[in-house]
Amino acid sequence: MDVGEIVAELERYLGPDAAELSLPPAAFTSPGLWEVERERVFGRSWVLVAHADELTETGAYVALSVAGEPVMVVRGEDGTLRGMSPVCRHRLMPVVEEGSGRTDVFTCPYHLWRYGLDGRLVGATHMKRNPAFDPSACQLPRFAVEEWHRFVFINLDASAEPLSPHLRRIDADLANYRLPELTQVAGWTEEWHCNWKVAVENAHENYHVMGLHPETLQPTTPGGAETRVRADSPWADSMRVRYSAPLEPVVLDLTEEERAHLYGFFVFPSGSLAASGDMVIWLSLIPSAIDRTMVRGGVLMPATMIEGQDRDAVRKEAEAYAAVINGEDRRGLEAVQRGAESRFAERGHLSPKEPGVLLFYRSLARALLSEDADWPGDL
Repeated sequence: MDVGEIVAELERYLGPDAAELSLPPAAFTSPGLWEVERERVFGRSWVLVAHADELTETGAYVALSVAGEPVMVVRGEDGTLRGMSPVCRHRLMPVVEEGSGRTDVFTCPYHLWRYGLDGRLVGATHMKRNPAFDPSACQLPRFAVEEWHRFVFINLDASAEPLSPHLRRIDADLANYRLPELTQVAGWTEEWHCNWKVAVENAHENYHVMGLHPETLQPTTPGGAETRVRADSPWADSMRVRYSAPLEPVVLDLTEEERAHLYGFFVFPSGSLAASGDMVIWLSLIPSAIDRTMVRGGVLMPATMIEGQDRDAVRKEAEAYAAVINGEDRRGLEAVQRGAESRFAERGHLSPKEPGVLLFYRSLARALLSEDADWPGDL
């Protein structure tokens, strides 16, 4: 199945009578589609990369790869978050390895060229005798950064329109969770051996809980529970899953509806939040290669919940629990990726418990088919 055929099948999801079928297996393995996604999806979409608690200090940074493109976000001396390419303008060595940390200046380990926190060149060894070289014109390329309720998004398109206006409906839904006041108590970065869409479509449904999480999540959010989804904007959609029994939050003043449901919110292409009682979990499923997905996430709680507690003990407990859930998903989704590579793989009929998967497919189809002038467009 070539790229044109895959995209033509995706376009069918935009029709009023779209068949409720899974993606063609080739969508998870096609090198041609992967290259198109790098440009048309991840080259111009808002990607959730961090929580502001990871970037509080001057010089704090997060560096990663978005669909094979090295990027970094850093807190400048003026307090502003900036997104930049970490690739040195001399001989292409990244000035920082993937991960997080803090620095006063980015120094390329190859020839020791140095860049300030704003990306401007501040030092280049043995370059004065090259009359063609203008250090004032040498700067790390920038891209767009936006902070929404302390969640940090990047867009490789430096001229991208703002994300926040598209999240107003979600703003209202999340008001009682007081996102700006929450603190990150735990975080993680993992690599899963699967195509990013395998991971994202899994996040858009609760149906898999009965199979992948029978002892961890199934007792509280059963796979057969009532599930409602809603398309909110070209960038966002939401999902509510009824608990087996309402939660009783300790700090947050939640409505009866909020206590009775897990609230899932998705920002295309790969970011998500799950609001559950006094806890909010964020997760971003960022491709690094056609069959590799970086999983970044964290657990947020009201600061008053952990006052007087051992922060390190709280972190370890939260990360240990997340590792169990993530491990269950990772093993399952890596098996799905192997299945997608089978010569006998075919499309399957979706369950009524998977309406969120169809919303994701429609967003993906719009991204692949929309010209820049029409992107992100309307629902």
